[in-house]
Amino acid sequence: MNSVKILITGDFCPINRVESLALEKKFSKVLNDYLDVFQGNDLNIVDLECPLTLTSEKRTKYGPHQKAHPEGIGILQFANVNLVVMANNHIMDFGSRGAMDTIDLCKAKGINTIGIGRDIEEAAKPYSATINSRRIAVLNYADEEFITAPDGLVTCNPVNPVRMFYDIQQAKAENERIIIIVHGGNEHYRLPSPRIKALYRYLVDIGADVVVAHHTHVHSGYELYNGKPIFYGLGNFIYDLPDNNDLKWHMGFSVKLEFSDKIYFEIIPLIQGSNYPGVFHLSNAQRSEFFKNIEELNHIIEDNDLLEAEFVKHCRDTYPMYEAFIEPRLGRVMTQMRRLGFFPKLVSRRKRLLLLNLIRCESHREVLVRLLKKAESEN
Repeated sequence: MNSVKILITGDFCPINRVESLALEKKFSKVLNDYLDVFQGNDLNIVDLECPLTLTSEKRTKYGPHQKAHPEGIGILQFANVNLVVMANNHIMDFGSRGAMDTIDLCKAKGINTIGIGRDIEEAAKPYSATINSRRIAVLNYADEEFITAPDGLVTCNPVNPVRMFYDIQQAKAENERIIIIVHGGNEHYRLPSPRIKALYRYLVDIGADVVVAHHTHVHSGYELYNGKPIFYGLGNFIYDLPDNNDLKWHMGFSVKLEFSDKIYFEIIPLIQGSNYPGVFHLSNAQRSEFFKNIEELNHIIEDNDLLEAEFVKHCRDTYPMYEAFIEPRLGRVMTQMRRLGFFPKLVSRRKRLLLLNLIRCESHREVLVRLLKKAESEN
């Protein structure tokens, strides 16, 4: 029986300079020398992290709205992409219209979509195919961060450990190999939290052969757990922000899997959107530094105590941001003065303990989420 070769890339959002190249149909100037990575594979998978649409109707949300021109689909066609995973926090940025435009566009161009649908059942359907006499399934999930259109007409497939158990069990009964792709984690943080490490290992325990994570916009490391690879973050593939000077944003990797009687994989690093638009292979010096960094991340991931210590530090570093979410907004100057301690917090300790209970307790959180979701449909 022949092997199956599958490529999985990171986040794809063809905006800014890349969008201009797509409109000019200069796809080779987007993919550059990295195009060879897509050749010779049985399945090429990309995380499509924005709608490809002309609609200008933004959904109500907190955070940036992303979309790209429908001509961006030409980049995926040029790279012979067969499947896009769409469960993510930006695909609904322009509501159900933007999401459906993207689904219809992919269908018209012969590109399969998963992780999204008109209801949870449709969004949860895996991509399954028989390739070289081997049955392969891909399942796609996302953290619940603006993954449902405000009108409820389209939704992504949410991370839910109970549903994931039944999904994977059913897929395992019908397929030889199972790939789980999850959009989640803490943005700009290069490690999994202890909770995420436990969750992804759980997915392997219940039948996943490979777990791949997106979303953080910086690459993480990986581990072999019971002989199955878990990649904790691929970083960006093509997400053009030319004014971003953080190298971590621009550097990531793709994973090339090979399924035979065993599972083989290759990490193929990349650099994108820095001095030039598009994606490129790393130089030899860059590759050496990249893999050294991967080894350092892997060492931390392997050690639970180190991983916990790093996450505690991350929580401490991001405390001002979360503090700003909790405290009433008073404007930039007043907020900064409050952070510096010139006047006391407005949310009392008793109120903070109440918030902790509402968020930590599953039953309270369930009610709270239902109530707060009303804000998505309000003007």
